[in-house]
Amino acid sequence: MERKLLFTMIFLLLVGLLATACSNSGATGTDGKKVLRVGATGQSYPNSYKEGDKLVGFDVEVIEKVAENLGYSVEWTNSDFSGLTGQLETGKIDTIANVVAVTEERKAKYDFTIPYSYAGVTIVTHQDNTNINTLEDLKGHTVAGVFGSQNVKNLEKFDTNSEIKVRTYENRDGAQNDVLNKRVEGYVNSKSSLLAEIQKQGLPLKFVGDPFHYEDVAFPFMKKGKAALIEEINGELQKLREDGTLKQISEKYFKEDITVKPE
Repeated sequence: MERKLLFTMIFLLLVGLLATACSNSGATGTDGKKVLRVGATGQSYPNSYKEGDKLVGFDVEVIEKVAENLGYSVEWTNSDFSGLTGQLETGKIDTIANVVAVTEERKAKYDFTIPYSYAGVTIVTHQDNTNINTLEDLKGHTVAGVFGSQNVKNLEKFDTNSEIKVRTYENRDGAQNDVLNKRVEGYVNSKSSLLAEIQKQGLPLKFVGDPFHYEDVAFPFMKKGKAALIEEINGELQKLREDGTLKQISEKYFKEDITVKPE
């Protein structure tokens, strides 16, 4: 009887250790390969977007390169940004590859990898708005942004007297279309993403001054049980930075290196 109890305890211990290993290293696919479950909007050019049915982009390529080098396959989930954070917090995905800024508020909920890029938050307006050339000129006007995005939160912090009206949308397309159609006077996003979109489509938009805030961009994970996985990813990100791969991927999508922190 004592021997049976001992075997039962050993079995339960092994099951617990296996569960811990899986939670640290991701799930396992039917092919036996480790799986990293990653979320992206698929509507954030050039960070994560669709070419036909294929998900591509800067953030997409970075995490896929990291996963490949570490022996993981990537299982993608597409949703709006607030939906992605909800799925991250309920354990349906492991991380998000979609320009997630590192903030004190988010660090209270998530553990982050080391930064893989840096985002300067700025605003664009329609070229026809000749009377809007500085951030001061936007007082009393409406600026579009994505609901739940850190760009909107940074604008609200910057605008300490709430002199700029903020209108939020489920995705970038809605926000961008309204500034293009002159239904709002501005659109807030990262400078590199805005510049890439303007160049790609020849959009009649101009920047309103310089970026008013810079942020680290990294991959978020829930705090419990992911320390070993984060350490693995950090090691690979550092290798990709040192061998020039991060810079190469950045220049492919942005025509500049956004993986170096601005002075």
